[in-house]
Amino acid sequence: MAARIDLTLDCDDAPLLAAFWKTALGYVDEPPPAPFATRAEWIAHYDPEDDGAEDDGAWLCDPDGIGPRLSILKVPEPKTAKNRLHLDIRVPVRGGPEERWAAIRAEAERLVHAGGRVLTEVDGHHVVMADPEGNEFCVAAG
Repeated sequence: MAARIDLTLDCDDAPLLAAFWKTALGYVDEPPPAPFATRAEWIAHYDPEDDGAEDDGAWLCDPDGIGPRLSILKVPEPKTAKNRLHLDIRVPVRGGPEERWAAIRAEAERLVHAGGRVLTEVDGHHVVMADPEGNEFCVAAG
């Protein structure tokens, strides 16, 4: 059996990044683990002294249970360099090169409206983008 993975993004603003990645991936807020009724209750279980910790993180999941979970955690230090690991968002496309490139560019534009920005277009192949905090990812054909 292959190991399952979670992806974790360090950030400055967890709610902002969570909103972007929910839009980008179609993910939803992950329910708190049992037996906790809320994330605040779960967080308080680990650190009852931490005030406001609920905004320090977000936990997302694929509603179909297929993709990896995504943890978004506030850290004190800023992003300083290019990612060494990044996500590729794969757009399902049928058709030839023109249809594929049109679908990739349409998805990139949708993500710009959600708060991302285009860094580079590799014409006909993929678009390199950044999320609202500068984390790089690519949009390509699936």
